[in-house]
Parts: sequence; structure tokens; C-alpha cells
Amino acid sequence: MIHASVADYRDAARRRLPEFAFRYLEGGAEDEVTMRRNRAAFSGITFAPRVMVDVTNVSTRTTLGGRPAAWPAVVGPTGLNGIYWWRAEETLAQAAHAAGLPFALSTASTSLMEDVRGATDGDLWLQLYVQRNRAIAEDMMARAKACGFSTLLLTVDTPVTGQRDHYARTGFTLPLKWTPRLLCDIAIYPRWTAEVGIRGVPQLVNLAESARLEGGIEEQAAAMNRQMETALQWRDVAWLRRHWPGKIFIKGIQTASDARIAFAHEVDGVVLSNHGGRQLDGAPSAIEILAEVAALAPAHAHVIVDGGVRRGSDIAKAVALGAEGVLLGRAPLYGLAAAGFEGASDVLSMLRRELEICMSLVGCTDIEALDAGYLARGEWTDSRAPIIRETES
Repeated sequence: MIHASVADYRDAARRRLPEFAFRYLEGGAEDEVTMRRNRAAFSGITFAPRVMVDVTNVSTRTTLGGRPAAWPAVVGPTGLNGIYWWRAEETLAQAAHAAGLPFALSTASTSLMEDVRGATDGDLWLQLYVQRNRAIAEDMMARAKACGFSTLLLTVDTPVTGQRDHYARTGFTLPLKWTPRLLCDIAIYPRWTAEVGIRGVPQLVNLAESARLEGGIEEQAAAMNRQMETALQWRDVAWLRRHWPGKIFIKGIQTASDARIAFAHEVDGVVLSNHGGRQLDGAPSAIEILAEVAALAPAHAHVIVDGGVRRGSDIAKAVALGAEGVLLGRAPLYGLAAAGFEGASDVLSMLRRELEICMSLVGCTDIEALDAGYLARGEWTDSRAPIIRETES
């Protein structure tokens, strides 16, 4: 079957995955207002194309976190990917590096970071959740350092798990409980069952390794959900510095004021993120606060955004508003869930191709030169929704 867009891969993933797995991939918090807002915010931004420009050669090459990248994106950290594909994180990392991009591994991965490093020699980042027992995070950082990871993403928007109604609707829990409802769900997806389900419930092996957990998914889920550090504060950046020699990004910044505090604590960068709409329903979209944050960021600081990126033109808009790049979450997962390495790779190729086409059509031949001058002038209302207005000549 031919897939023309990320949306096509989303449909393909839905056809292959049991309902509980697809809803885990796709679902947001509560009424999913924030998740929809992430897409709407991109849709409200209008380009100001330049014509009669020689666009014979268009370059998307850039740097991310101080390292070269083929285009401004990172395959971002997502958890429990083993419910979509066997050896999911190794597969995603290989697809990312084949596309010339970094790959960020989640604390909640279903593959060991050592196995991911063994599968590829590309740039790896570690997304870190901090448990109350901080020795777990310290061990994870030590392991990542030993594996040559370059960048740490400290996630700060999950002191508790957001209310996700779709868990109750599909019967999803961690650990998975094989209720008649779930068994009926997977029974009608024989391809998934043969390729993934037959291998048993995926394990949070990365967390288990650093937490020295000897039990199964039950103990791992408890460590992830009930033992998260709820007292994490800005002063803890100094604690991270003692244990991590590489770059430190704070992921989950949702206001310009918090971004300013982060920069004051001399972090290397921030990821503007509402966790893909999976945490607080009613949070702002990253793209809505991007221009304000980019304007106050120190010259050395890196600013990355995520949430709702589905087209190459979305990446162009983010860069034009001041982002160094974007984190890709659901988009490559759709490809992975539909067709493994080939699907994830195809999604990344689509996004890069769309970005190149977009740059040609707006008349910008170098991603490093793409700025707000390529966007229509507009204002932000109190609700942060974009309103584009023509100015009088």
C-alpha cells in the first residue's frame, strides 16, 4: 500500500494495532483539547513566500545540540514502544541515524540503552525521569555516559501522570491485565499478535536495570508511576551537573518565565513541550510560546519544540519562529507501528522531503536563513491563538 503522508501511516498503524495499543500511542489527557490545539496552532501560522528566487539547491543541514544534523529534527523519546514493534528502540534509533538525526531514548524504554548503542553508532540522547530514589537516575546517567550518549533531556512536566480517560475506555493498565476485554481486542489483530503479542508483555528494562528490580512489569510500573520524584526543584540542576558531563536540556517548559529561570540556571537548552497533550489538558502549545522564548534565550542556548509536528512545513514554521529544531514523537511511531524500520524511515523521508519543498516554495535555500521574515506578520491574542492580519501598504 502506498502511503503519501504521515496521516496515511497513522491509519495504517490503527489497522495493525489492537485498540489499547493504538489509543496509548494516540491518546491525550482528559478531553484532548491540548492535543488538538497542538495541531491547530501550526495550522494558524501563515507563510510569506518570496518568489523569483533561485531554489535549484536547498540545504536543510544544521546543528542540533551542537552536533551536525541532516535536518532540524530529533526522533524524540517515547515510552513503552515495545507494544508497537519488537526491539522498537533499536529500530527507531537505526531509522533516525540513517536519516542523519539524533535519537532520544526514554527512561521508559523497552530496550536497554546498551542494546540501542550496540545497534547503531549515531548520536544518542537520554530522556530522564527522576524517581524519589535518585540513585536510579544517577545510575542511568552513568550508564548513558559509558555508552557515549551526548545529551540529557530532564523531563519536568510529569510529577504525576495526567488524567487519561482512554486508559479506562480500553482497559489499559500498567501492568497489563489480561481481561476478557483485552483478549478480545488482540484476538482480532493476528498480525500484531504474531509479531509482538506472542513475545509477552514488554518490560521497562531500562528502568529495571538502573533500579535493580528483579520482578516483572508489575514492579517496574510501580517504580515508574508511584515513585516519581514530586519534589524536583530548580536547584537540582546542580545535582544533574555533578553526574552528567554532557549537555543538559530541560524538557517540558510551558511558559517564557520558566524558560528564563532555566537559562538563569545555565542549562544548555530547553524543550518547549506539553508532553504531546498527554499531561495537562489546557496547557499552551509549544509553538505558541516559541517566539517569546527564542527572543530571551542566551546566544549559546538551544531551543527545541515538540507537539503536533506532522508535516515538513510544521518544522519550517518552528525554525522560522526561532527553534533550533523539533522533537518528533507520534509521527515516527506511526511508521514504526505500521511497518517497522521501513515505516519509520519512510515517515522521516517524507518529513524531510516536505521540508525541502516548503523551503523552495517560500524562497529560502538554506535552513539557517529561515526566520520570521518568511512568515506573515501577525498578533497573538490573550488566548495565544494566532490571528494573521494584512497590514496597509
